[in-house]
Amino acid sequence: MTVPDEPRIGVYVCHCGFNIAATVDVAAVRDAAAGRPNVVVARDYEFMCSNAGQDLIKQDIQGLGVNRVVVAACSPLMHEPTFRAAATDAGLNPYLVQMANIREQCAWVHDDRERATAKAQGLVGGAVARVALHEPLEPMRADVNRATLIVGGGIAGLQAALDITTAGNEVFLVERRSTIGGMMARFDKTFPTLDCAACILTPKMVAATRQKNLHLMTMCEVESVEGFVGNFEVKVRQHARYVAPSCTACGECVKVCPVTVPDAFNEFLTERTAVYKAFPQAVPSTYVIDRQGKSPCMEACPIHQNAAGYVALVAAGRYAEAARLIRQHNPLPFVCGRVCYAACEDACSRANVDAPLAIRALKRFVMDWEREHEPEPQPDPPERRHSESVAVIGSGPAGLTCAFDLAREGYGVTVFEKQDRLGGMLAVGLPGYRCPRSILERDLDYIRRLGVDMRTGTELGRDFSVEDLLSDRPGFGFKAVFLGIGAHQGQALGIPGENLPGVVSGIEYLRNVNLDLPQETGRRVAVIGGGNTALDAARTARRQGAEVTVLYRRTRSEMPADDEEFADAVAEGVRFEYLTAPVEVLTGDGRLEGLRCVDMELGAPDDSGRPRPVVVPGSERDLDFDTVIVAISQRPDRGWYRAAGEPRLAFTPWDSLDVDPASLATTIPGVFAGGDSVLGPSTVVESMGQGRRAAEAIHKHLRDEPLRGFVSHTPPERAGLGFEDRPYRNGPEYAAVPRSPRAVMPKRPVADRLGDFAEVDVGLSEEEARREASRCLHCGACVECRSCETICPPQAIRLDMEDEVVNIKVGQILLATGYESFDASKVTQYGHGRYDNVLTGVEFERMLNSTGPTGGRVILKNGKLPRAIGIVHCIGSRDEKFNRYCSRVCCMSALKFAHLAKERTGADVYQFYVDMRAVGKGHEEFYLRVLREGITVIRGKVAEVVPALGGDGADPHLLVRCEDTLLGKFREIPLDMVVLCTALEPPQDADKIARMFSVSRSADGFFLERHPKLDPVGTTTDGVYVAGCGQGPKDIPDTVAQAQAAAARILTLISRGEVTIDPIRAVVDETRCGGCMTCIGLCPYQAIRFVTEAGVARVNEALCQGCGTCVAACPAAAITGAGFTDAQILAELRGVLAPVG
Repeated sequence: MTVPDEPRIGVYVCHCGFNIAATVDVAAVRDAAAGRPNVVVARDYEFMCSNAGQDLIKQDIQGLGVNRVVVAACSPLMHEPTFRAAATDAGLNPYLVQMANIREQCAWVHDDRERATAKAQGLVGGAVARVALHEPLEPMRADVNRATLIVGGGIAGLQAALDITTAGNEVFLVERRSTIGGMMARFDKTFPTLDCAACILTPKMVAATRQKNLHLMTMCEVESVEGFVGNFEVKVRQHARYVAPSCTACGECVKVCPVTVPDAFNEFLTERTAVYKAFPQAVPSTYVIDRQGKSPCMEACPIHQNAAGYVALVAAGRYAEAARLIRQHNPLPFVCGRVCYAACEDACSRANVDAPLAIRALKRFVMDWEREHEPEPQPDPPERRHSESVAVIGSGPAGLTCAFDLAREGYGVTVFEKQDRLGGMLAVGLPGYRCPRSILERDLDYIRRLGVDMRTGTELGRDFSVEDLLSDRPGFGFKAVFLGIGAHQGQALGIPGENLPGVVSGIEYLRNVNLDLPQETGRRVAVIGGGNTALDAARTARRQGAEVTVLYRRTRSEMPADDEEFADAVAEGVRFEYLTAPVEVLTGDGRLEGLRCVDMELGAPDDSGRPRPVVVPGSERDLDFDTVIVAISQRPDRGWYRAAGEPRLAFTPWDSLDVDPASLATTIPGVFAGGDSVLGPSTVVESMGQGRRAAEAIHKHLRDEPLRGFVSHTPPERAGLGFEDRPYRNGPEYAAVPRSPRAVMPKRPVADRLGDFAEVDVGLSEEEARREASRCLHCGACVECRSCETICPPQAIRLDMEDEVVNIKVGQILLATGYESFDASKVTQYGHGRYDNVLTGVEFERMLNSTGPTGGRVILKNGKLPRAIGIVHCIGSRDEKFNRYCSRVCCMSALKFAHLAKERTGADVYQFYVDMRAVGKGHEEFYLRVLREGITVIRGKVAEVVPALGGDGADPHLLVRCEDTLLGKFREIPLDMVVLCTALEPPQDADKIARMFSVSRSADGFFLERHPKLDPVGTTTDGVYVAGCGQGPKDIPDTVAQAQAAAARILTLISRGEVTIDPIRAVVDETRCGGCMTCIGLCPYQAIRFVTEAGVARVNEALCQGCGTCVAACPAAAITGAGFTDAQILAELRGVLAPVG
């Protein structure tokens, strides 16, 4: 194809029947064009798109030497390819053809013939001026990947997938739900034939599993799309199913799952277990676990104890399983059931309703039950045995947890404890009334049964050093050491006289009492401090017969002590003096006589965030005491370090061991530390968490693995699942959950407590425990009780399964994302969500279905048959407040509901409609059939649905108030049930999908086809198609037809083997590009990338759609549009504005 230097333009004006000629003087447009520069011929014809019209163009190209063509006709989107093809046939480059739209832009929008003609002349003049500057362009060609991506596994996506794979091609069918089938899977019958929906759909679903080229990707979502028609690269996120494909769908897991949640598939009319299959015919048949994240209680726990799991088992009365579950994570369950400070309860979502669950009390109940029913539970042996052994110094919470985890991992572990009693601070710092010695021994015995060797009376620094432990000397030879030596040194006040007899630290006082060592307790005792150690000391002194006063320099609200401990102290007669601080210990005759104190007031916050106490001048006063217990803080004792001489160990200014914060490794290779010796004074479970991390680090160290990538838990600052108003997706809102009081721990009477150190808390009864456990909201749905894991015959449960991102390459894409039902509760006057027995159409579908919540019975909330049912049309459709469009299927669905309701209940059935749409094949006949069945049809808008009380003992019912336009009056109809036929709406993520795939949406939010008549399945992005209700409301036959049409289009391109890519694209002049990247952020097709090496933007011609956004935005004018240069656009503007004649 060659082009002479001088433009020779032919202009061809179309009458388009009367579409153009009725408003525009075609002859005048032709004659005006003939006088334009470079025009050698101007013609008009009735239908230029016809063969005869195209022949005129071809003849002039070949006979008159026309080398530019202007066609004044209808939309270029419709017929530009037609005229380009004609030019090509005649030997002219197709891009030397320009169209002027004088139908949609002129004839159809004007009724003034003279002005419409003038506008048409201007449009043609602009096209003439523009085409004179056109240059021949050559399209690109690219091979087509034969694979296809289909997004959406409903009937549209499924049908298209079967058509394409049957032809021998590969399809990736992506569905975000756990099963294919879409909305049709929820239906009972289909109109107008009343065929069973499952009988039509199930064979297709089963056929999908038999197509070897069809990859079913359920629970998947597309994350990104790159590339162009014929060559797309797609990233798909495969959400964890937590059940492997080896699942046989036996359903044993459902039988043991203790958690039930609202069933979304059944429109929340019933509940299902956390492990489930959406419906019996689901494909794939593999079960799925609804696991929406870790429960806040579990996330808040430093040892990641899955509290929600054992709470659910308690509610189900399965205490042995609950005990086994607790022991999987917790080496000290008896202790934690009594003294843990319950970070889980602080994070409990139940607090959004009334009060947190009493999780600690439930743990105690379970372990007390185990003590009674299984005195010596046996731990599971480790899966493997390692030759290395580890030394653990200190038998406190950190050391015992480290030993527990390492023993379960298969290592030999020896625990060294300097006291004659095991337990560390648990043994010497916890009073018996909180945690009896026998309780601690239960936990110690279990750890011993793991094979842990425990040695008492052996002290680091006195009997051995760290170097000794790591040496090959007899009795040692350990390959790693954990230092869990605690913080047993009381913090001094720093005031005169505190070294006198009668002044003792809180931790020393408790140690002496617990170990039966000499400890004098006076008659009047002062305890200084506001933490739990202070209260433990105060309550212990009360049991020694003393009058006890706690002095605290702030107020009650700033006290760190546990609320329950404080309440017990008050009940036991401990006095509190707030805003009081000692400044001197008073003596007389060499004996302690009291404290000189000052009053304090609260000032600005200190580093801890609490108000800083400030001395009130002149407030000194003397208080009489004969014993002072100082319990303001603790710190590690470095005496062992000085005795052992370990110069390689580093310490912080607070005497704690300096360790790597992630691995807890010290400055000596193979030596790790944790607990209070690193943290300072901490809670039992915080120290346990450090012991767990250290055990994991030691295992990595001994296996020569990098000390990173730890899986042991670190609690987040704020535990939660991200659902602000409910515990899990689709769960009940907190405001709707019935309130239930928290269980109160029974206690011994106060009068009985002070005479001994017997345990104060009695424990919950079985009835109290199950009632309390039933308050759990099951945050995140699955609570990880692992019952399903235990029972599964093929061992298909995989709770460690994680999301995966899969990269796939395809040539074409079909969007078949379906629809969502309008939220009927938005139309508040109809009472959905507020009144019983007001249902949506989809809810009624599930009620009608034999696999639905009622087994196919149409019943009221009270279980009775309805006597009168009303079906209301157009809920959310044809409504200026919500959706202006008609949803097309509602009328026939309503007639189907009327027939089935009448058939199954014999009730009086009323239809409330505005207009009846029965346009499909067999629809009118179906309408007449339903009328003959005795259905009452009322034409008119329903004003409201209100509850009404039944008279003479009758059940309450609903009252529908409506206008009857046929009778011309307002009516009130008493009904038992109302069914609302809701609108079909685009999915909530339609906008996200549209942006991802670069397709347009209509004003109603549905995907926009390229052309409603000529290309109803294509989109503005080549290679991306639409089908089904994602493109607009339609019934099942139309959906299937459109899906098959889309499949045919896809197969056409596959059979062709290559794709032609339009050359009208953006081009970057890299010599002018400044690398500002403005164009990259603006491109709607992600067609521009930044080339770092060259510092310039570069266009992927295959992705570019020639929209021109980047051309207009480039501040350096470095981008031009092929076929849309500035010169061409300016020439067109001048031509439009130029005078005629």
